Amino acid sequence: MDYLKTVVPSQLLAERGSNLVVINPGSANVRIGLAQQDAPISVPHCIARRTSQVPKRNVQDQLLNSQVTTAQHMERERAYDIIASLLKIRFLDEEVTNNQFSQKMGRVDGFPPQNNNKKETIIPWTDVLEKQTPSSSSSSSSSSEHGSSLRSEDPSTEKESNVNEEPSSTGHKYRECIYGEEALRISATEPYCLRRPIRRGHLNISLYYPMQQVIEDIHAIWEWALIEKLHIPRSERHMYSAVLVLPETFDNREIKELLSIVLRDLCFSTAVVHQVVLPAIFGNGLSTACVVNVGAQVTSVICIEDGVTLPTTQISLRYGGEDVSRCLLWTQRHHQTWPPIRTDALTKPIDLLMLNRLKESRCQIREGEVEAVAVVHSYEDGVPPGSHKTRLTALNVPPMGLFYPMLLVPDVYPPPPRTWFSDNEDMLEDTWDFPRRPDMSDGYFPGSGGYYPMWENYPVFQSRPKKQDTIGLADAITKSILSTGRIDLQRKLFCSMQLIGGGALTEGLVSAVEERVLHAIPSHEAIDTVEVLQSRTSPASVPWKGGAILGILDFTRDAWINREDWIKNGIYLGSGRKYRDSYFLQAQTMCYINS
Repeated sequence: MDYLKTVVPSQLLAERGSNLVVINPGSANVRIGLAQQDAPISVPHCIARRTSQVPKRNVQDQLLNSQVTTAQHMERERAYDIIASLLKIRFLDEEVTNNQFSQKMGRVDGFPPQNNNKKETIIPWTDVLEKQTPSSSSSSSSSSEHGSSLRSEDPSTEKESNVNEEPSSTGHKYRECIYGEEALRISATEPYCLRRPIRRGHLNISLYYPMQQVIEDIHAIWEWALIEKLHIPRSERHMYSAVLVLPETFDNREIKELLSIVLRDLCFSTAVVHQVVLPAIFGNGLSTACVVNVGAQVTSVICIEDGVTLPTTQISLRYGGEDVSRCLLWTQRHHQTWPPIRTDALTKPIDLLMLNRLKESRCQIREGEVEAVAVVHSYEDGVPPGSHKTRLTALNVPPMGLFYPMLLVPDVYPPPPRTWFSDNEDMLEDTWDFPRRPDMSDGYFPGSGGYYPMWENYPVFQSRPKKQDTIGLADAITKSILSTGRIDLQRKLFCSMQLIGGGALTEGLVSAVEERVLHAIPSHEAIDTVEVLQSRTSPASVPWKGGAILGILDFTRDAWINREDWIKNGIYLGSGRKYRDSYFLQAQTMCYINS
């Protein structure tokens, strides 16, 4: 403790952060970096594998139905008109006559641009071929070793290595695996299948995307990031520890599988898991707050008091920034401002990438007509991208879908197969306090594709439902805080709201949250003040930064899990430690820092 009071922060970062890797995975992106770095590297959480399957699936996903029903369409139009009334803009089917809205007209590009020129540049197609030369063959084989060694369970992939569709005389061949943004920019005519291993805050398991493939893809993406982005080869991984900063939506079994990837497959010496909310408030120097995490596909709300998470306050909403991007496309098409091009955010990943950039640079929340001249692009298979200059309108409507989720109409997914999520008690609760069954052996059991962890042998508990798909963000925040039941804590939480996640970067969202939460509080509640606290760093990376600080300040390491212990026994009562001890550790650290 005396050392902590005298040491220079930069010295502490250099001493303890050089061999500590922090991984913060999400549905759309994974943020990864060394704890000593100022900010993480963020890459799309996806992988494209070469395939020879006929017919080819361009995207291996669990999407069930992307069609909007008549009832959903009517609800969406009603939600639009409600928002239009609040923002003082014309209704969905109302024509502008006699220039009646001219005095309220505003243009987003009149504000300081957020790298608008960069956002609207043409997104190039990915070059899926690699040139094999004597000098590059060894380096390319080493960099793709982690991808080619992880094969899909799809039988069609067994013969992929023997298929050479390209002319052999050119010396080119297809890349076996493509990661990150490059995977999103592959044309549908190329022999690749895109996979997103995490969807809507859970492992993206379906009949078309088996568990083993999901695990292999996560392993491959993280291995690629460690080698290509952080330059940490597998041979040196035993000298590093890992901090996993995971979303609250993950269930126990999903957390266990990710721990197995980090310790067993990626070969880190030790690892610890923190949920996003505690590193988020710790990264901002807080001890009590209502954390609102606006992610790409999931928005979650949860309260923390004195460094201790309150599980009963957790609310998870199945919508996020990507739904706002798709709503942007729907709004423009309804107003007939979108060019006559084939844009499909669900089946064409490059279109969603373009829409995300348009949303980030153009959408904001404020009253009045918000329009902007922008350049949108068409991406047709087999031809170069095209540019189309147009005037976008109602740019303040899509982000308001966070408060009126029926405007967003999230896509529909089937439930996971079998009983994968039966063991889905919240990891914040006492779900690990049970001995292993006497008929259960140590370690792993062999299977056709390697060794599988024995989590099936743990008892199954029923848990409460956490999803509240139709509730708006302001109502979710209000409901979460009021569920604490104590007026003193409620007042403190309403004045200590914290917005994190990529969606929190939306201009005008802070004031919109404050205004709408204040109106959502019932009149009989003795609360008349709300405030969103300003983040000390980027809201998108503050959980990663908090995880890095926690990992550096953790001197006792009581909650850390050794690789050998995990592979041999897992974590159970007889080991003398419990997985959730990390939460008490965080609370202790936070109390010390804020004292």
